[in-house]
Amino acid sequence: MCRNIRRLHNMEPPVTDEEIRAAAVQYVRKVSGSTAPSARNEEVFEAAVEAVAAATAELLEGLTTSAPPRSREEEARKRRERYQKRFEAATE
Repeated sequence: MCRNIRRLHNMEPPVTDEEIRAAAVQYVRKVSGSTAPSARNEEVFEAAVEAVAAATAELLEGLTTSAPPRSREEEARKRRERYQKRFEAATE
């Protein structure tokens, strides 16, 4: 999975529409191989982002779990630790 796309399911506080859209943009960028579409492709790029965001929202609404919600702060701490380990390994 792309490192920039974060887990969205079972978070406390719940994810926002903006976070869902940001994940959709990351996905469409990855799949298209383009961070910024040309003017010619902008309409289809935005349509894809909207479709992925809608599918993601539908998925998140339908998922169930008995696990306790994940803490955003704890998840951020774990990401920082993973980054630090990768950085240390790269500089050795």
